[in-house]
Amino acid sequence: MSAVILDSDILHYEVLGRGRPILFLHGWAGSWRYWIPTMQAVSINFRTYALDFWGFGDSSKNAKYSISDQVKLIDEFMMELGMMKLALVGHGLGAVVAIQFALKFPNMVDRVMAIANPLSSQGVKSRLKSAESVELVDWLLGSGSGTEVVRADAPKNDPMAVQLSLDDLERINLNEAWQQLKTNCLLVHGQNDPAITPPSLAEFGELPEHMHAVTLENSGHFPMLDESSRFNRLLADFLTLGSGESPRQLQLKDEWKRRVR
Repeated sequence: MSAVILDSDILHYEVLGRGRPILFLHGWAGSWRYWIPTMQAVSINFRTYALDFWGFGDSSKNAKYSISDQVKLIDEFMMELGMMKLALVGHGLGAVVAIQFALKFPNMVDRVMAIANPLSSQGVKSRLKSAESVELVDWLLGSGSGTEVVRADAPKNDPMAVQLSLDDLERINLNEAWQQLKTNCLLVHGQNDPAITPPSLAEFGELPEHMHAVTLENSGHFPMLDESSRFNRLLADFLTLGSGESPRQLQLKDEWKRRVR
């Protein structure tokens, strides 16, 4: 287990591989641990990091649970490890934090993959904001395979960390966030996500040139677990795009073409 001390608090993280750095950010259920298969898949060519947000997993339970607190955590983590620029891969809460970080520190982020990121407040199901901690985990996971690691780590999380970050969504203009983002960004959603509504056709049409969206038809809230092989291939394709190259280039790959009926 790796850890750093930030403002007298313990931040837990893990690292695997060599190459350009990628930081994986977990969601409202579980911890860094469910990223292990994805980290292993791309660690041949990249140095992969995954951390536990404040209040989650093995990081300190310190009431620094707002989204802005978690953004500050990433900034301090990068400074502590001497990282100047990286790619961010965020899921749920991690996706929101990744986009907010890229808005605040655009020169420190090469690209963002945002999984299960709400594009508007209407895209967040009300149950997500009101569910109790145990109920939230069961609801988000459903009956998908490979979910044991999320269930195992969920009891470590401070319920207040989950609730305060969900409450914080009300204070963020989610629609404005992705419209203002200048960093190349790939949005990934599960078609069967019970909590976050995938982009509508209208929202697809509004995406700027440096953003692209892919919906995985057989995934719920955890595409990296529900369709791991397909998700890992998509991530690898996104990461190997040239720096500054639009993720729209992924449309040239037949597997990622989105059919509109």
